[in-house]
Amino acid sequence: MKRIDLNCDMGESYGAWKMGADAEVMPFITSANIACGFHGGDPATIRKTVRLAVDHGVAIGAHPSLPDLQGFGRRVMKISPQDMYDFVIYQAGAVEAFARAAGSRLHHIKCHGALYNMAATDEGLSDAMARAAKDLGNIMLYVLSQSKSFEIAKKAGLPVAGEVFADRGYSDDGTLAPRDKPGGMIEDAQKSVRQALAMVEEGYVTSLSGKRVPVAADTLCLHGDQPGAVAFAKEIRKAFSDRGIKLAAP
Repeated sequence: MKRIDLNCDMGESYGAWKMGADAEVMPFITSANIACGFHGGDPATIRKTVRLAVDHGVAIGAHPSLPDLQGFGRRVMKISPQDMYDFVIYQAGAVEAFARAAGSRLHHIKCHGALYNMAATDEGLSDAMARAAKDLGNIMLYVLSQSKSFEIAKKAGLPVAGEVFADRGYSDDGTLAPRDKPGGMIEDAQKSVRQALAMVEEGYVTSLSGKRVPVAADTLCLHGDQPGAVAFAKEIRKAFSDRGIKLAAP
């Protein structure tokens, strides 16, 4: 039986500003990536999102970002490997503390936005991210499938899950296409389901130019800020159930 984790980026509200439909999506996923305050999320939001995850038996992950609230962590910044290490330790430590206070534990770390994409092709940043995860207690990393981050985490002996995306378009090199490029965001639930099934069952994704790009899917991401997140989660979960694909955190 094939098995896949369904993860979602969550806890991205900040103060009076609300983002996503966390309570509605949580019952359909198996792991949650919780914003840590640098791109979204505040202490109360982290606490509430951790509680939601615990109540639904969902694995708790930290979702560290570049320090860019205004840009929602999606603008590239020039940082050093030491910056990467410090950002991950600082932010993952916050989620870890709330998880412990809720009687649970930190299951994984998945970087957010530009930080995630930067590390996917940068050996120094990937190495720093892996060192941070190791120093936090060999925490599992969720990283882009077939990326530099995956290769370095494996080499470091860390548990690592290759991530694929149900609601994003891909470039020919296997990286995510820019969000503002036509096709960069998938907004049709059925198209998202077809892409997810191809990645999980057949090990490939079709890039925006039509090229078949090989992927290894351990965990499948849905974005919580996607307007159709709840519908996407329901449709994907149903499609997996119909085809005998088991959903479970890695």
